[in-house]
Amino acid sequence: MNNQNKKRSSFTSGIGFVLAASGSAVGLGNLWRFPYLVAQYGGGIFILIYIILALTFGFTLMTTEISIGRKTLKSPGAAYKEIHPKFGFLGYFATLVPIIILPYYCVIGGWVIKYMITFISGMGPEAAADDYFSNFIATPVSPLLFFVIFLAATTVIILLGVNKGIEKISSILMPLLVVLSVVICIFVIRIPGSGSGIRFYLLPDPSKFSFMTLCSAMGQIFFSMSLAMGIMVTYGSYTKRETNLIRSVNQIEFFDTAIALLAGFMVVPAIYVFSGEAGAKANGPGLLFVALPKVFEQMPMGNLIGILFFILVLFAALTSSISIMEAVVSSFVDRFHIFRRQGILITVLISVGLGLPSSLGNGLWSNVRLLGMDFLTFFDYVSNSLIMPFVALCTCLLIGWFVKPKCVLDEVTRNGETIRRKKLYQVMIKIVAPVLLAIILISYSLAQFGVINM
Repeated sequence: MNNQNKKRSSFTSGIGFVLAASGSAVGLGNLWRFPYLVAQYGGGIFILIYIILALTFGFTLMTTEISIGRKTLKSPGAAYKEIHPKFGFLGYFATLVPIIILPYYCVIGGWVIKYMITFISGMGPEAAADDYFSNFIATPVSPLLFFVIFLAATTVIILLGVNKGIEKISSILMPLLVVLSVVICIFVIRIPGSGSGIRFYLLPDPSKFSFMTLCSAMGQIFFSMSLAMGIMVTYGSYTKRETNLIRSVNQIEFFDTAIALLAGFMVVPAIYVFSGEAGAKANGPGLLFVALPKVFEQMPMGNLIGILFFILVLFAALTSSISIMEAVVSSFVDRFHIFRRQGILITVLISVGLGLPSSLGNGLWSNVRLLGMDFLTFFDYVSNSLIMPFVALCTCLLIGWFVKPKCVLDEVTRNGETIRRKKLYQVMIKIVAPVLLAIILISYSLAQFGVINM
């Protein structure tokens, strides 16, 4: 039976859509990437810049992508072409992003499972050893096993579908994620001397602002809000016509920003207390897996906090991985007119094929380099530093200059809703966002060749 004759799945309610989209936005980008960027780029001043960009830059891109999805009721591969025939290529680039991201995301998700099991087993002190993480990722079997487990968990949820899988799981995990975040933050506040770390995290210090603070905050918006990955277009296509899009976007923004701030609050002040500002900056991407277990070891009830924390990270990673896989599956189903399970099988096979080098790139294949990077770092660079800014830039040009902002604004207000940030949206989509995206694209490209430091 031709898949085109099937009725497209949809979220059962507006809050179901919000929780699913928020679950997509709240993932490793928030709990792994956000804290170390805050630590590296000035603490409170990074937070201030990020919030401003989330309310302007992020709002504009998210509103646009969700509107394109609901207007066309198609996945990215077909949605952009329907909006404007000359921009059909954009759908393929938007689909390529989650195809590249999903495999290495599941590899990192496997690392999270490993650490969760380690703390549950009472082996938190072992995880705090200097070489624990490097030894783990260098072994060929263990990281692959946890990668497969995480990929399998994601696949099972996707097999259940939009309503029984994505929406239901998100409605359970998102509230739990918030509760766990608050509990861990209370533990952090109770650490002796935590006041200095909290001040560094929350109080903006203009002297710590730099050009790279702005660039890094803009880049983080993509990770935090699942933008330019085709995900929000896909989820928009599952959204009912009567759903208030602006209210939904505002709620997703709130959830995402709140969890990002809570994630930073869980990590940065604690690292600051035990390592100082220099120590927090020095750990970079290793903050979650290398530095944080050392902090848990020194905290009262540290093993319990470690268990709660990595359960929390696993929940967040799953809510994002299911949205990434759904974007890929939906694109395959729409493009090739195949059954959903066939799309899932193809996606899993691609994920295994690309996930193997991402996992082994730190061990057996560590001597293989692409542009001087291991496989995982290379895939991350291509997807997040090149394709995503390119997709977002072209989307802004499409809506801002070719079909005009009215295309999105009409979809947003189709049920009589009002958009208070209408003028802001028009200025952002036509001028400000394209300029900012061009800056990101150029900056990341120059950084890769050592011209500037990111």
